[in-house]
Amino acid sequence: MSTVAAARYGKDNVRVYKVHRDEKTGVQTVVEMTVCVLLEGDIDTSYTKADNSVVVATDSIKNTIFILAKQNPVTPPELFGSILGTHFINEYKHIHAAHTTIVTHRWTRLNVDGKPHPHSFIRDSEETRNVVVDVAEGKGIDISSSINKLTVLKSTGSQFHGFVRDAYTTLPEVWDRILSTDVEATWKWKRFASLDYVRSNVPKFDDTWQAAREITLKTFAEENSASVQATMYNMSEKILEHQPLLETVGYSLPNKHYFEVDLSWHKGLKNTGKDAEVFVPQTNPNGLIKCTVGRASKAKL
Repeated sequence: MSTVAAARYGKDNVRVYKVHRDEKTGVQTVVEMTVCVLLEGDIDTSYTKADNSVVVATDSIKNTIFILAKQNPVTPPELFGSILGTHFINEYKHIHAAHTTIVTHRWTRLNVDGKPHPHSFIRDSEETRNVVVDVAEGKGIDISSSINKLTVLKSTGSQFHGFVRDAYTTLPEVWDRILSTDVEATWKWKRFASLDYVRSNVPKFDDTWQAAREITLKTFAEENSASVQATMYNMSEKILEHQPLLETVGYSLPNKHYFEVDLSWHKGLKNTGKDAEVFVPQTNPNGLIKCTVGRASKAKL
């Protein structure tokens, strides 16, 4: 005898673009998103008995995303995700949870002759602002926010030494190295009781995203990093300190290596150690360091 242990379904990769036009100033603001909505509930018979009467068509889910984007603000994405999830569990009595993922793509206002252009934009990086919103009937709203694909590099101010050395070790210790990574930073909010509670905290979402981004960049640039591990922990602590409504902050940082090139074979040309100026960027393999930082309990203090 078999049973459905877990099931969810929905629409993925829904591309949404929305423009806001300020009629008084002529300034337009644009938002481009990729949205995924997955539903859970009393849907087991659609799998076990071929009963489609419990299925909200994924095409209907797509249409709902477009309609709610027209009728509601889509920023901050934490709010729009909460609006979407709450709609589905209220609209369909047999749907008890909705899981929404929103990827907001970066469009930066273009400067022309030193002035912000009212309706032209440039994609200056592949960086995205992501949110995952889980709305569960009778439980509340769980939100995780993140920065993805924020690529950074510094040519000095990083070191790595004192690590385990044994029969498997060939890596030399270094007191000055290039540090580069693709930042993936995620912060998890304390559970929100309702959509109204999310609405009452709307200013905190943009503020925290901006603070997390600035803390990440400032710490990366200014800290003489002892290791990726130490730097990501310091970043997380500062973000938790900034926003009391956060439960945890986590980073996933690949260490993108740049290796020296020994050119001594060519007329004794010096290009190692303090003389190194030409490096080879490496694609793989790479280090990958992850960490989630939470608030210390009183028992541990």
